[in-house]
Amino acid sequence: MPKRSEEMLMDLWMSLLLVWITCVPCVSVTPIIGQSKSTQTGGSAVVASGLGEGQRLLSRAKRGWVWNQMFVLEEFSGPDPILVGRLHTDLDVGNKNIKYVLAGEGAGTIFAINELTGDIHAMKRLDREEKAEYTLTAQVVNADTDEPLEPPSEFIIKVQDINDNPPQFIEGPYRASVPEMSAVGTPVTRVTATDADDPVYGNSAKLVYSILEGQPYFSVDPNSGKCTTIKIALHGMDREMREEYLVVIQAKDMGGHMGGLSGTTTVTVTLTDINDNPPKFSKSLYEFVIPEDLPIEKMGGKVKANDRDIGENAKSTYSIIEGDEQGMFIITTDSQTQEGILRLKKPLDYESKRAYTLKVEATNIRSEPNSGVPFKDTATVKIVVEDSDEPPVFSKPMYLLEVDENASINTVIGTVNARDPDSTGSLVRYFIDRHTDLERQFNINVDNGKITLAKPLDRETDMWHNITVTATEVRNHSQISRAIVAIRVMDINDNAPEFATEYEAFLCENGKPGQVIQTVSAVDKDDPIQGHYFDYRLVPEMLNNPNFTIKNNQDNSISVLAKHDTFRRQKQEMYFLPIIVTDNGNPPMSSTNTLTIRVCGCSKDGIVQSCNVEAYVLPIGLSMGALIAILACIILLLVIVVLFVTLRRHKNEPLIIKDDEDVRENIIRYDDEGGGEEDTEAFDIATLQNPDGINGYLPRKDIKPDLQFMPRAGQHSGPNGVDVDEFINVRLHEADNDPTAPPYDSIQIYGYEGRGSIAGSLSSLETASSDSDQNYDYLREWGPRFRRLGELGALVSCLPAPPS
Repeated sequence: MPKRSEEMLMDLWMSLLLVWITCVPCVSVTPIIGQSKSTQTGGSAVVASGLGEGQRLLSRAKRGWVWNQMFVLEEFSGPDPILVGRLHTDLDVGNKNIKYVLAGEGAGTIFAINELTGDIHAMKRLDREEKAEYTLTAQVVNADTDEPLEPPSEFIIKVQDINDNPPQFIEGPYRASVPEMSAVGTPVTRVTATDADDPVYGNSAKLVYSILEGQPYFSVDPNSGKCTTIKIALHGMDREMREEYLVVIQAKDMGGHMGGLSGTTTVTVTLTDINDNPPKFSKSLYEFVIPEDLPIEKMGGKVKANDRDIGENAKSTYSIIEGDEQGMFIITTDSQTQEGILRLKKPLDYESKRAYTLKVEATNIRSEPNSGVPFKDTATVKIVVEDSDEPPVFSKPMYLLEVDENASINTVIGTVNARDPDSTGSLVRYFIDRHTDLERQFNINVDNGKITLAKPLDRETDMWHNITVTATEVRNHSQISRAIVAIRVMDINDNAPEFATEYEAFLCENGKPGQVIQTVSAVDKDDPIQGHYFDYRLVPEMLNNPNFTIKNNQDNSISVLAKHDTFRRQKQEMYFLPIIVTDNGNPPMSSTNTLTIRVCGCSKDGIVQSCNVEAYVLPIGLSMGALIAILACIILLLVIVVLFVTLRRHKNEPLIIKDDEDVRENIIRYDDEGGGEEDTEAFDIATLQNPDGINGYLPRKDIKPDLQFMPRAGQHSGPNGVDVDEFINVRLHEADNDPTAPPYDSIQIYGYEGRGSIAGSLSSLETASSDSDQNYDYLREWGPRFRRLGELGALVSCLPAPPS
């Protein structure tokens, strides 16, 4: 049927449904007045009104309200309110004194009732998805008094659903993933659509799914209820060919029939990788040229096996499976680039082998089980060794040479040998690294590598000498190699044995004959192979020594023994015993060593107490500590006596008489400023003496000086032969030290001005010697009292300067 005809048929069906719903209340809902009698048959009420008196009602009396529920179509709109239903009571027999009252949900706003006829109309457009039903209450009351004539009754108005909501995918758009190469029917994901229409009324919420885009790769089950599952629909979907797919899913209500509403969503499906591709070398043959002087562990080349997979499935390991029997190379995998790095494991030698052919294999780390695909690949690597100018090579990395310590100069110690490994075979020259032979004790022949002695050697100073010998090509001095030469100095018997230490033996006076005085051992700086053996003997002139003898202990030591017990310190305090020590070298070496033996006083147990002769002059029973204590007491007594005499002397000296009648004038000194006007304390006149003057005895100042007075030694008199300064100083000293002499005069010394002051000189004698004239005009400005003084000042300034 054409689409236009289907829409017309649908509209006709909806109109018939609306007319049926509208007419149902008029037929099936008929209120019956409670005081009347009626008969209900098949849901319709027959009103028995207008019967004559005396007639009997055959039907039984029933309750006043009879109905089930009312329906109203949602989203219905028109120019007039839609009639939902009609209320009727058997009290309504043409009496105009009743009215219908409606209460409950939406009464007066959504629903309105005709008070006279009981018709209920929907005043607004209703939406079932917003509210599916309304519960209301109907009642018949007196129109005049509003008194209820019947009890109220509830009824329900249901909103009849229409297909006005399309399906929706609330959770979309979707993203899903599925492994590549999945089998047909493998579920990918589930999608769910919802429809707000009534699922129990009609087909408005019956959904059917379909794929609008994404075929033939995916499929859905059309009749799967509220949700559906997307599945793989094509075999062999390869991620390496296409990784992502966009699938559009449609959900349509009304069971998928014409006129239904639909909604769509998108599903992005990503194929995840599986290890379905083996690694593959980009080339079957790789060629590298590696210089023979390439250091160990350095890179010699790179190979790469590509894998179309990603992630862990694309990682490979590399290995050498053929061609490296000597273990010259190793191949590792770069974790970042997935390249095979060929490195050198052993040094190359162009002269011995110039080319290598290797077979390298790349293998996947992971592999899919039961895949049947070999996840590995091989390639051939050809390596060509390039010749390099190599440094000379010593025959040994280290040489061990020996030389006697008494070897003469220019003695050949040994020979080192080096050759040029290159095919050209350059000549080699040898040198000693002087940093290892600072004292230049060795030389080397630059042409043949013979090492000779340049200075005498002493094994006792240095037993080993380690030097470095360098070998250099003649044609290329930059090619240098080094070898260590260890030279051992062999020992010869060139040192005589001697005492191990400076022995000093002690002999007790009360010792017994044969007593061991000292055990003596010797040392030798030499180091013979067979070991040391020393022979001890007394010097020939001491062989018949009456005091001491020696005894060999058979362990390279001897014991010195006393021959008698008559040793006395008063007779001889110290003995000297020369002993000859000889080694077993070839030739033997000997030395004479002297043992010092002191005679001491010992206790009964043989413990040495004193070895000095002076101990005998001490009183018997008086020890050295007691003697020291006595001397200390004597010194203390002498100090007390000296102090007492000194104090007595100071007590007899006369003190300065502080008599009120002894009035002295002060001697004025320019180098002493005194204590000022507030200095009322008596002062020591000695403090006024010139500190820089001559300290000595001076004559009294109040006695006429002796004409025969002569100046002191070292002093010079004035031009007239009289030393005035000496005379004045003598007189001052007499006056200061004579407390009985009155102060006949006070001598003022102008020739000495003291040691100086920061204020400078106060003398006006230097004014005349100045080149500038004094100006006394400022005295006139001080007033009439200073006018006369200013005139005198001007007169003084006019006087000639005194002769210098």
